[in-house]
Amino acid sequence: MRPFLLLIPILALLAACQGSYDYLVAQGYPEPFAAGYTDGCGSGRQAAGAMTGGFKKDVPRYLKDAQYAEGWSDGFRQCQAEMESAQLRAYEEQRNSDRDEKWEHDTDQAMAKALRSR
Repeated sequence: MRPFLLLIPILALLAACQGSYDYLVAQGYPEPFAAGYTDGCGSGRQAAGAMTGGFKKDVPRYLKDAQYAEGWSDGFRQCQAEMESAQLRAYEEQRNSDRDEKWEHDTDQAMAKALRSR
């Protein structure tokens, strides 16, 4: 059950990437920037260890279109950092949960020992 809980924040981040193009265009960003951001975002997540998606970069467009290149670079950096942060949070939550379980187990063992010695 716990490994599944670790995937929740990562899946939420991946879902956010799906709608980034439409969101950016609606916010007034140029289409080439939004397309680059979306491609870079998926690539950044994959670089951070996401198991879904993959590296995507329209290299000819990246070399010719400054807006696409800027969007790709921004998307890559931001989404890579978000994915790494989500992974770190999930790891810390799991570690804290394990520590809490150990503490509870140790407390139960100490209580049982105290009750047996009465």
